[in-house]
Amino acid sequence: MSQLSQAEAFARIRLLRSPRIGPVTFAQLLARYGSGEAAVEALPNLARAGGGHHQLAKEDAVRREVDAVKRHGARYLFHDQPDYPQALAECEGAPPVITYRGDLLLASKPVVAMVGARNASAAAVKIAREFAQALSAEGFVVASGLARGIDGAAHEGALPKTIGVIASGIEIAYPPQHADLQERIASEGLLIAEQPPGTEPRGSHFPSRNRIIAGLALGTLVVEAAVKSGSLITARLAGEYGREVMAIPGSPLDARSHGCNHLIREGAVLVQEPADVVELLSSFDGAPRSTFREPVSAYDAAPEDLAEAEPADIASLLTSAPVPVDELIRQSGAPAAAVQLALLELEIAGRLARHAGGKVSLSNG
Repeated sequence: MSQLSQAEAFARIRLLRSPRIGPVTFAQLLARYGSGEAAVEALPNLARAGGGHHQLAKEDAVRREVDAVKRHGARYLFHDQPDYPQALAECEGAPPVITYRGDLLLASKPVVAMVGARNASAAAVKIAREFAQALSAEGFVVASGLARGIDGAAHEGALPKTIGVIASGIEIAYPPQHADLQERIASEGLLIAEQPPGTEPRGSHFPSRNRIIAGLALGTLVVEAAVKSGSLITARLAGEYGREVMAIPGSPLDARSHGCNHLIREGAVLVQEPADVVELLSSFDGAPRSTFREPVSAYDAAPEDLAEAEPADIASLLTSAPVPVDELIRQSGAPAAAVQLALLELEIAGRLARHAGGKVSLSNG
């Protein structure tokens, strides 16, 4: 683990596996205390300041996890290590710790995400496989989520230049029929997991997986998808990250094409052949041609500003209805960094819930 002692790496894993600590909270704790070890020591006091208590992940459980990662031939990668994918590191809420198997250098090459329907049409599966094969021949690495349908076809077409991002632990194949494909990707390409070993995929894990797929790539290509689908979540995230969003149009008579047609109507770039993707991404300079995006500004705390807001004062402004953090800052009149610290204390104490779009509410628990 370059640049990290074993004690610091262990503390970071323990911190992230503790209740109520996700990527955003983890980043804020590290920014405030400077290290995982210091943040672990500070958690009890933070929870008391927020009016509650906090139970850290058990050390034995973390040791078992570390042993399992080694046993399955995987390795840890931390967000501030040199080999962490730069494109992903630039995204707000990027995973602070991932496990991986395979060739990590693939993530440093130009990456294009390809996603689409699980119950894809035969024509769309063929298109996805051919696009992936052509894009890999042009020097691109294809990232996808190892789902049935479009994902699987994209991986197969691009092998060995492909990255599989899964919603389970690194050793668990899902869906089961892709076990052989997942093992090939781990052996010949790159396999990435955010969840600890032994974790079965749950519904809440898939949007998290999708943000990694979108974050790794210069652009996301949706091949075939319904209007309400995980593929459109990935496309939306790509837009929020300031990456290209592309879609292959389809028949208005097929519901599986409605999502792609909707994306194009809302500003995604229409793509008809692999050369369109190559032209678009080869010249990508951080200014997407696609207008299907919603920029997100990251919060950058200055240590000298961490004052003048009490958790109780901020809690009094909250209800069970989600409200933007910016609104709390306006109503409280306190510095932004101070409000963020108060929210952090409330969250560690179990009194705060975070929601999409930078909103927070009182926890139902």
